[in-house]
Amino acid sequence: GARLVADHPRRFGLLAVLPLPDVDASLREIEYAFDSLKAVGVGLLSNWKDKWIGDSSFTPVLDELNRRKAFLYTHGAAPGCCGGSFVPGVPEITVEYNTDVSRAIVSLLTSGTADRTPNVTYALSHGGGTITALAGRVLGAEASAQRLAATPTLNSRLYHLRRFYYDTAISTSPIQMQALRTLVGSSQILFGTDYPFGSAGPTAAALRQSGLEASELRDIDRNNILRIFPSLIS
Repeated sequence: GARLVADHPRRFGLLAVLPLPDVDASLREIEYAFDSLKAVGVGLLSNWKDKWIGDSSFTPVLDELNRRKAFLYTHGAAPGCCGGSFVPGVPEITVEYNTDVSRAIVSLLTSGTADRTPNVTYALSHGGGTITALAGRVLGAEASAQRLAATPTLNSRLYHLRRFYYDTAISTSPIQMQALRTLVGSSQILFGTDYPFGSAGPTAAALRQSGLEASELRDIDRNNILRIFPSLIS
């Protein structure tokens, strides 16, 4: 990955993988990945041994990523309670991955981690999972039409939901895209495919049928990520 970035610095950025839940090893890996390999961020799972990303045991890792102003991408993983066919005949990819992305988001909001790490650029997989369906429960009064139309209060839950980014991996249906646009705006949506389980062509085709405007599709396809990584502009 580092060689690919070195050969094509305006086309690729490297996200490192950390050996969580081992905090000390993760801190050493951050130092190596960022200082030696020139990574721009990390890619993490939503939980490790039923501890979600905002768990206090991971505070040193999140604080170091905040110090480095890192990009942090999170992908869902079924927790110990609900892996395999938790509901008989229903694979974990149907419900648990998206549900666990939402658990990770709620973990960030309720633990104070989101408040404490303003310099981390968070990106959540699968359109934020089920967070749009849970918005009323998670946001409370902030989910009212009046509050959604106003500028969120600094460090409120709505404020953080609207500073996080969300990718389109296996999440391109009009139902999910329209709900996500209502909650956070198209400026916070990034193109993602869930490769190798998904691919770019079908994802792009589905997004064109999701009810988004042409300008929003351009932003999702390219412009939003370039605001995060302007060095990729050739």
